[in-house]
Amino acid sequence: MGRARRFQWPLLLLWAAAAGPGAGQEVQTENVTVAEGGVAEITCRLHQYDGSIVVIQNPARQTLFFNGTRALKDERFQLEEFSPRRVRIRLSDARLEDEGGYFCQLYTEDTHHQIATLTVLVAPENPVVEVREQAVEGGEVELSCLVPRSRPAAVLRWHRDRKELKGVSSSQENGKVWSVASTVRFRVDRKDDGGIVICEAQNQALPSGHSKQTQYVLDVQYSPTARIHASQAVVREGDTLVLTCAVTGNPRPNQIRWNRGNESLPERAEAVGETLTLPGLVSADNGTYTCEASNKHGHARALYVLVVYDPGAVVEAQTSVPYAIVGGILALLVFLIICVLVGMVWCSVRQKGSYLTHEASGLDEQGEAREAFLNGSDGHKRKEEFFI
Repeated sequence: MGRARRFQWPLLLLWAAAAGPGAGQEVQTENVTVAEGGVAEITCRLHQYDGSIVVIQNPARQTLFFNGTRALKDERFQLEEFSPRRVRIRLSDARLEDEGGYFCQLYTEDTHHQIATLTVLVAPENPVVEVREQAVEGGEVELSCLVPRSRPAAVLRWHRDRKELKGVSSSQENGKVWSVASTVRFRVDRKDDGGIVICEAQNQALPSGHSKQTQYVLDVQYSPTARIHASQAVVREGDTLVLTCAVTGNPRPNQIRWNRGNESLPERAEAVGETLTLPGLVSADNGTYTCEASNKHGHARALYVLVVYDPGAVVEAQTSVPYAIVGGILALLVFLIICVLVGMVWCSVRQKGSYLTHEASGLDEQGEAREAFLNGSDGHKRKEEFFI
C-alpha cells in the first residue's frame, strides 16, 4: 500500500449507519500509522449529518472532543476541523502509549461508532558498534552492532570497502519494541588499521531509502618498522648531518635508541627521539649507525653507513687516476706485442721443417728398389719422410 504524508497509510474504510430518526447518517474512519515522535491526523467522515452529537474518544475511552469542544486536557491533541462533512483531530509527538483504537461516535436515537486504529512505529536509533577484543595483525576481529529499540524489528547490515559483509543477527521483543543485534568476524592485517566498517539499520518507520548508520574505525595493532633518512646524500668534513628514524607501529613505539656499531656515539652527537644530529663531521665519525624501536608486538632496526669524504683526498685520488690508467694500457700493449712475436717465430719454424730421407743405396740395390716400387712391396719403401 502507498504511504501518505507524515508516514500515514490509509487502510480499510469502516462504515456505520445510524438508525431511528437519524436514519441515513453514516460515519467513516481511516486507520493511521505514524512514526514515534511524528504527527498523526485522525479523521471521522460524516454522511448526511443532521447535527447529532459527535464524540471522539481515545483508546482508554476518555473523551477527547464532545461536539467540537475539548474534553481532555492534552495539548498534543488539537481539533483541526469540525464540519457537517468531517471531524479531524491532529496528534503531535506521537508516542507508543497513544497507540490503539480511536472511537468516532455518532449519537442518534441509537448510538453507533466506528474505530480508527492508530499504529505507532519506532525508528531505529543509531546503532552501537563495539569490538569484542583488541585486533592484532594476522588475527580475527569480531564486531557487534546493537539497536536497542525499533518497531518493527530493524534489519541490520554490515559494509566494508563498499562491500556487504555477512553477519549473524538476533532479536528480542521487549514489550512493544524489539532489540536487535548482529555480529561479524573477519581477518585483519596492518593495512586494515584505520579502515571503516559500517553498521546500517533500516525499518518501515524510516522514510524510503533512509537508514541509520554508525561507522567504526578499525584499530589493528602490529609490530613496528624503522627506516633511516639522511639530510643529504654526500657528506664532507665539516658538514652537519641529520639522521631521522621513520618509525611505524601500533601502538607507536615511544622510545627510539641510537647506536654506532660496537662503538659509542661521537661526543658531539645529539640524539633526540627520532633524530640524530652529527655536527662538524670528521672521518673518525665513519661507521654504521642504527636506530631501534619496539612495542609489545615486536622489534625493528634500521642501518645507515656513514662515510665522510675528505676533499683533499678526493682531489689527490682524482689526479692519480689518469697515470694509473695510462700505465695499465702500456703494459697491455707490451704484452700483446710479445704474444704476436712469439706466434710469428713458431709459425716460421713450422714452415722450415727439416726432411730426412732414406733411399735405396748402391748400384746393386737399384734394381731391387725399382722392383719394389713397381710391385708395391711392403718390405721396401720408396721414400720415408720424417718431420723435425
